[in-house]
Amino acid sequence: MASPLVDIRKLDIGFSTELGHTQAVQGLSLRLERGKVMALVGESGSGKSATALSLLRLLPPLPTCNVTGEVLYAGEAENPVDLLQISSVRLREIRGNRIAMIFQEPMSSLNPVFTCGQQVMEAIRLHEGLGVKESREKTIELFDRVQLPDPARLLHRYPHQLSGGQKQRVMIAMAISCRPSLLICDEPTTALDVTVQHRILTLLRELQQSEQMAMLFITHDLGVVADIADRAAVLYRGSLIEEGAVSELFHHPGHPYTQGLLNCRPILHQRGERLPVVEDYLSEFKAKPETALPPAGFSTKDHASGEVLLAVDQLSVGYAAPRRLLGKPIPPIQAVDAVSFAVFRGETLGLVGESGCGKTSLGRALLGLVPIQSGTITWEGKPLSSYRGTALKEIRRSVQIVFQDPYSSLNPLLTVGAAIAEPLQVHRILRTQEQRRRRVQEWLDRVGLSPDHYFRYPHEFSGGQRQRVVIARALAMEPDFLVCDESVSALDTSVQAQVLNLLNDLKAACGFTMIFISHDLSVVRYLSDRIMVMNRGKIEEIGPAEDVYQHPKCSYTRQLIDSLPRGIA
Repeated sequence: MASPLVDIRKLDIGFSTELGHTQAVQGLSLRLERGKVMALVGESGSGKSATALSLLRLLPPLPTCNVTGEVLYAGEAENPVDLLQISSVRLREIRGNRIAMIFQEPMSSLNPVFTCGQQVMEAIRLHEGLGVKESREKTIELFDRVQLPDPARLLHRYPHQLSGGQKQRVMIAMAISCRPSLLICDEPTTALDVTVQHRILTLLRELQQSEQMAMLFITHDLGVVADIADRAAVLYRGSLIEEGAVSELFHHPGHPYTQGLLNCRPILHQRGERLPVVEDYLSEFKAKPETALPPAGFSTKDHASGEVLLAVDQLSVGYAAPRRLLGKPIPPIQAVDAVSFAVFRGETLGLVGESGCGKTSLGRALLGLVPIQSGTITWEGKPLSSYRGTALKEIRRSVQIVFQDPYSSLNPLLTVGAAIAEPLQVHRILRTQEQRRRRVQEWLDRVGLSPDHYFRYPHEFSGGQRQRVVIARALAMEPDFLVCDESVSALDTSVQAQVLNLLNDLKAACGFTMIFISHDLSVVRYLSDRIMVMNRGKIEEIGPAEDVYQHPKCSYTRQLIDSLPRGIA
């Protein structure tokens, strides 16, 4: 057997804080072969990113973090060296040059005060010693290779002037600039649209094969693994529980945890069927997951005869473009362009499309959070603009939103109990503080949290738990209408399944109407009665969920469906 490019032996990673010691990785042994893609799979907190960062010694030093074991790297024509023991000078020669890394969030990885071209050129000049002209030419060539439009122009753009997918391509260009032998990809597509994700995965695979790089690809989504990896290793609470060829792992998963990760994806389940979660497979009693409660008060087969709760007619939303000092004024950006549709009482309407298509602008316009240019919004048969005073305040109580990022939508200075109770106090729901506290604790219990969590702060919760908190905050108001704006897009697959089950259960119990916004058609199809597809501010098509998903009428919807990571059939 040929020697591996990287041989990880009995890697242990521990973190020490004032609250105690946490063992992030325990006894991990893994071999990364030359020219092959190894996927490292697991939920948040399983030790994936800690493992990747330890290879380049990017973790905090002692006493905060203690790393033991061996990471043997066999570069070209040299004896293996232990990356954990070599000098800092030798490590700098390898880091970014022979071993490169693409991080999960490109905006926080790119320096906002330098242009994208300057940042890539800096890496080239540092490791290859080229002059300004040569490094500029190579950067343009790299931008072209990663399929960025108009590379010479993008050379002078700042990170905030690029889309999420474009920023990720800049990071890829920087990572491959020195033709590394190992490329580490830490969740590089997690929060991207499915179409952008598909293009990034295809690009990474093509670059890996053309350069014959080894790749360590970190993800929580086993569907993505099937599109890019040769082998996969599954981490659970810092321990390696399973490793093998991807096809073998998909067809014959040996560990219950792997089975849970594979089977909890919405794309594998019919609408209304309860999603299994990892705990169902890890528990000693492996009963078949119970069937979901039926949707409350609405049937997609007869939505035309249902009561219209909200109607939108020729609605347009635009944003003023930045002013130029000289020259012609820039026309406003048209986010929503004359859309018309109705939402029936008790239904879930799925709103799907890529980033920038106008989904969020439309959802916020319905709640009055952004001004509209033209058109009308009708609530229970009356124009929303006609409501005033107490009637308008009542509508605001009846219409709630769950934002995409729960951490930024919660005040870090307030306990979650105070955050949930605040709108109750504003709208004078319940008379006393004690009554409001009891309602908050009841809702914490209903969304699967402990009533004792009332006194904790947002940073003390995981991403999935914070999402439950903001769902509780919205539903404690007992709304008639709920807008969920990309509320599960950045969650682990298993946590996503828990939140989707929770929304189904609460909708069945409370009977509210919901607009569910997402870029992932498989999630929208699972949760929704009808689907509305948006593209560039317009509605491409609208219809019953299964009809749109199984028999799309327009090519754009077909493109969204074809981009979904499905795993190995």
